[in-house]
Amino acid sequence: MNPQMVVPYWQDRSPEDGILFVRTKGILTTMVRAPLVAVGLIVMAISMPIQSTFGSIRTLELIVYSDGTTHISSEILADPLEPDFAVKLFGTTIDNFVAQDENGFLLSANIEEDSALVETLGSSTISVNYDIQDLVSKEGRIWSFKIDSPVEYSLLMPSNIVIVGMSTYPLNMQMINERSQLLLPSGPVEINYFFGVSQIPQTPTPNPEQNSDNSIYFIGGGIAAAGAIAAVFMKRSKGTTKKITETIVKQEQITEKSLDVETIFELRPELRDDDKQLVSFISANGGQAYESELRKKFLQPRTTMWRAVKRLERYGIVEIDKKELQNLVRLKKKLEDEN
Repeated sequence: MNPQMVVPYWQDRSPEDGILFVRTKGILTTMVRAPLVAVGLIVMAISMPIQSTFGSIRTLELIVYSDGTTHISSEILADPLEPDFAVKLFGTTIDNFVAQDENGFLLSANIEEDSALVETLGSSTISVNYDIQDLVSKEGRIWSFKIDSPVEYSLLMPSNIVIVGMSTYPLNMQMINERSQLLLPSGPVEINYFFGVSQIPQTPTPNPEQNSDNSIYFIGGGIAAAGAIAAVFMKRSKGTTKKITETIVKQEQITEKSLDVETIFELRPELRDDDKQLVSFISANGGQAYESELRKKFLQPRTTMWRAVKRLERYGIVEIDKKELQNLVRLKKKLEDEN
């Protein structure tokens, strides 16, 4: 009996029976891999870095207090479509944290180490204020302020301090209520200072070597700080001097032009109409005219014109000089009080 291959009945059945058979090879492997891919995507989403807001900081202002506390105030651009916004802080010892939207509405925030997750509630600008203890340290009498800022910022130092070291040149410097306010560039900055001028060593101590080292540190640091501050003022002194000079020139020009006809009439409203006509003619004649010319112009006798000219002189508008046996009437460049 010859062996015969028997084909299973189900392989001969037509698809018209409504039954579709699919090849099952690899299904089990796919079923095992699918959950692993999903888990991998979830892990990737969780492990993605929190959004940093350093690049979105609009303004940054710092105030250093005498106890070493630094108050930080900044405006940060946020995405109103995102429910939460991660704010990178400048340290971990955070106190009095307050976040507000552009309308002053308080926003909820959750602080974890050196970042704060703020609920935006559709805000496009977030104002953040907080106090921090991490930026200022003290060693002996020397206080050190250190920060690495991603943007340009202003720094208000405590009062009654002497800056003895600065790692970078400030962009600007001004005094506000006896406190130095510095405008500093982005990047790492270190400022060394101490309180009170009297703390600079003035006389030798029993240990000359130690005193010598301290003197070099204080004096050298003081020179460095003074050089930095001097550089800032020298850099801007030319522009300041130029502005002052331009202002003085403008004031002189105003003074030169202050005695035009309209100005004279405004400052001397008591002038009569015939006096105003005299002033207008003298002004149009280059600011001066002979009395004889005035008589011819206005057809006035000598005595009448003389009284009119003397009246203008009493008003401080003109001055009378003798020139070639004639009276030269000249408009003054500056009005004087009436005699």
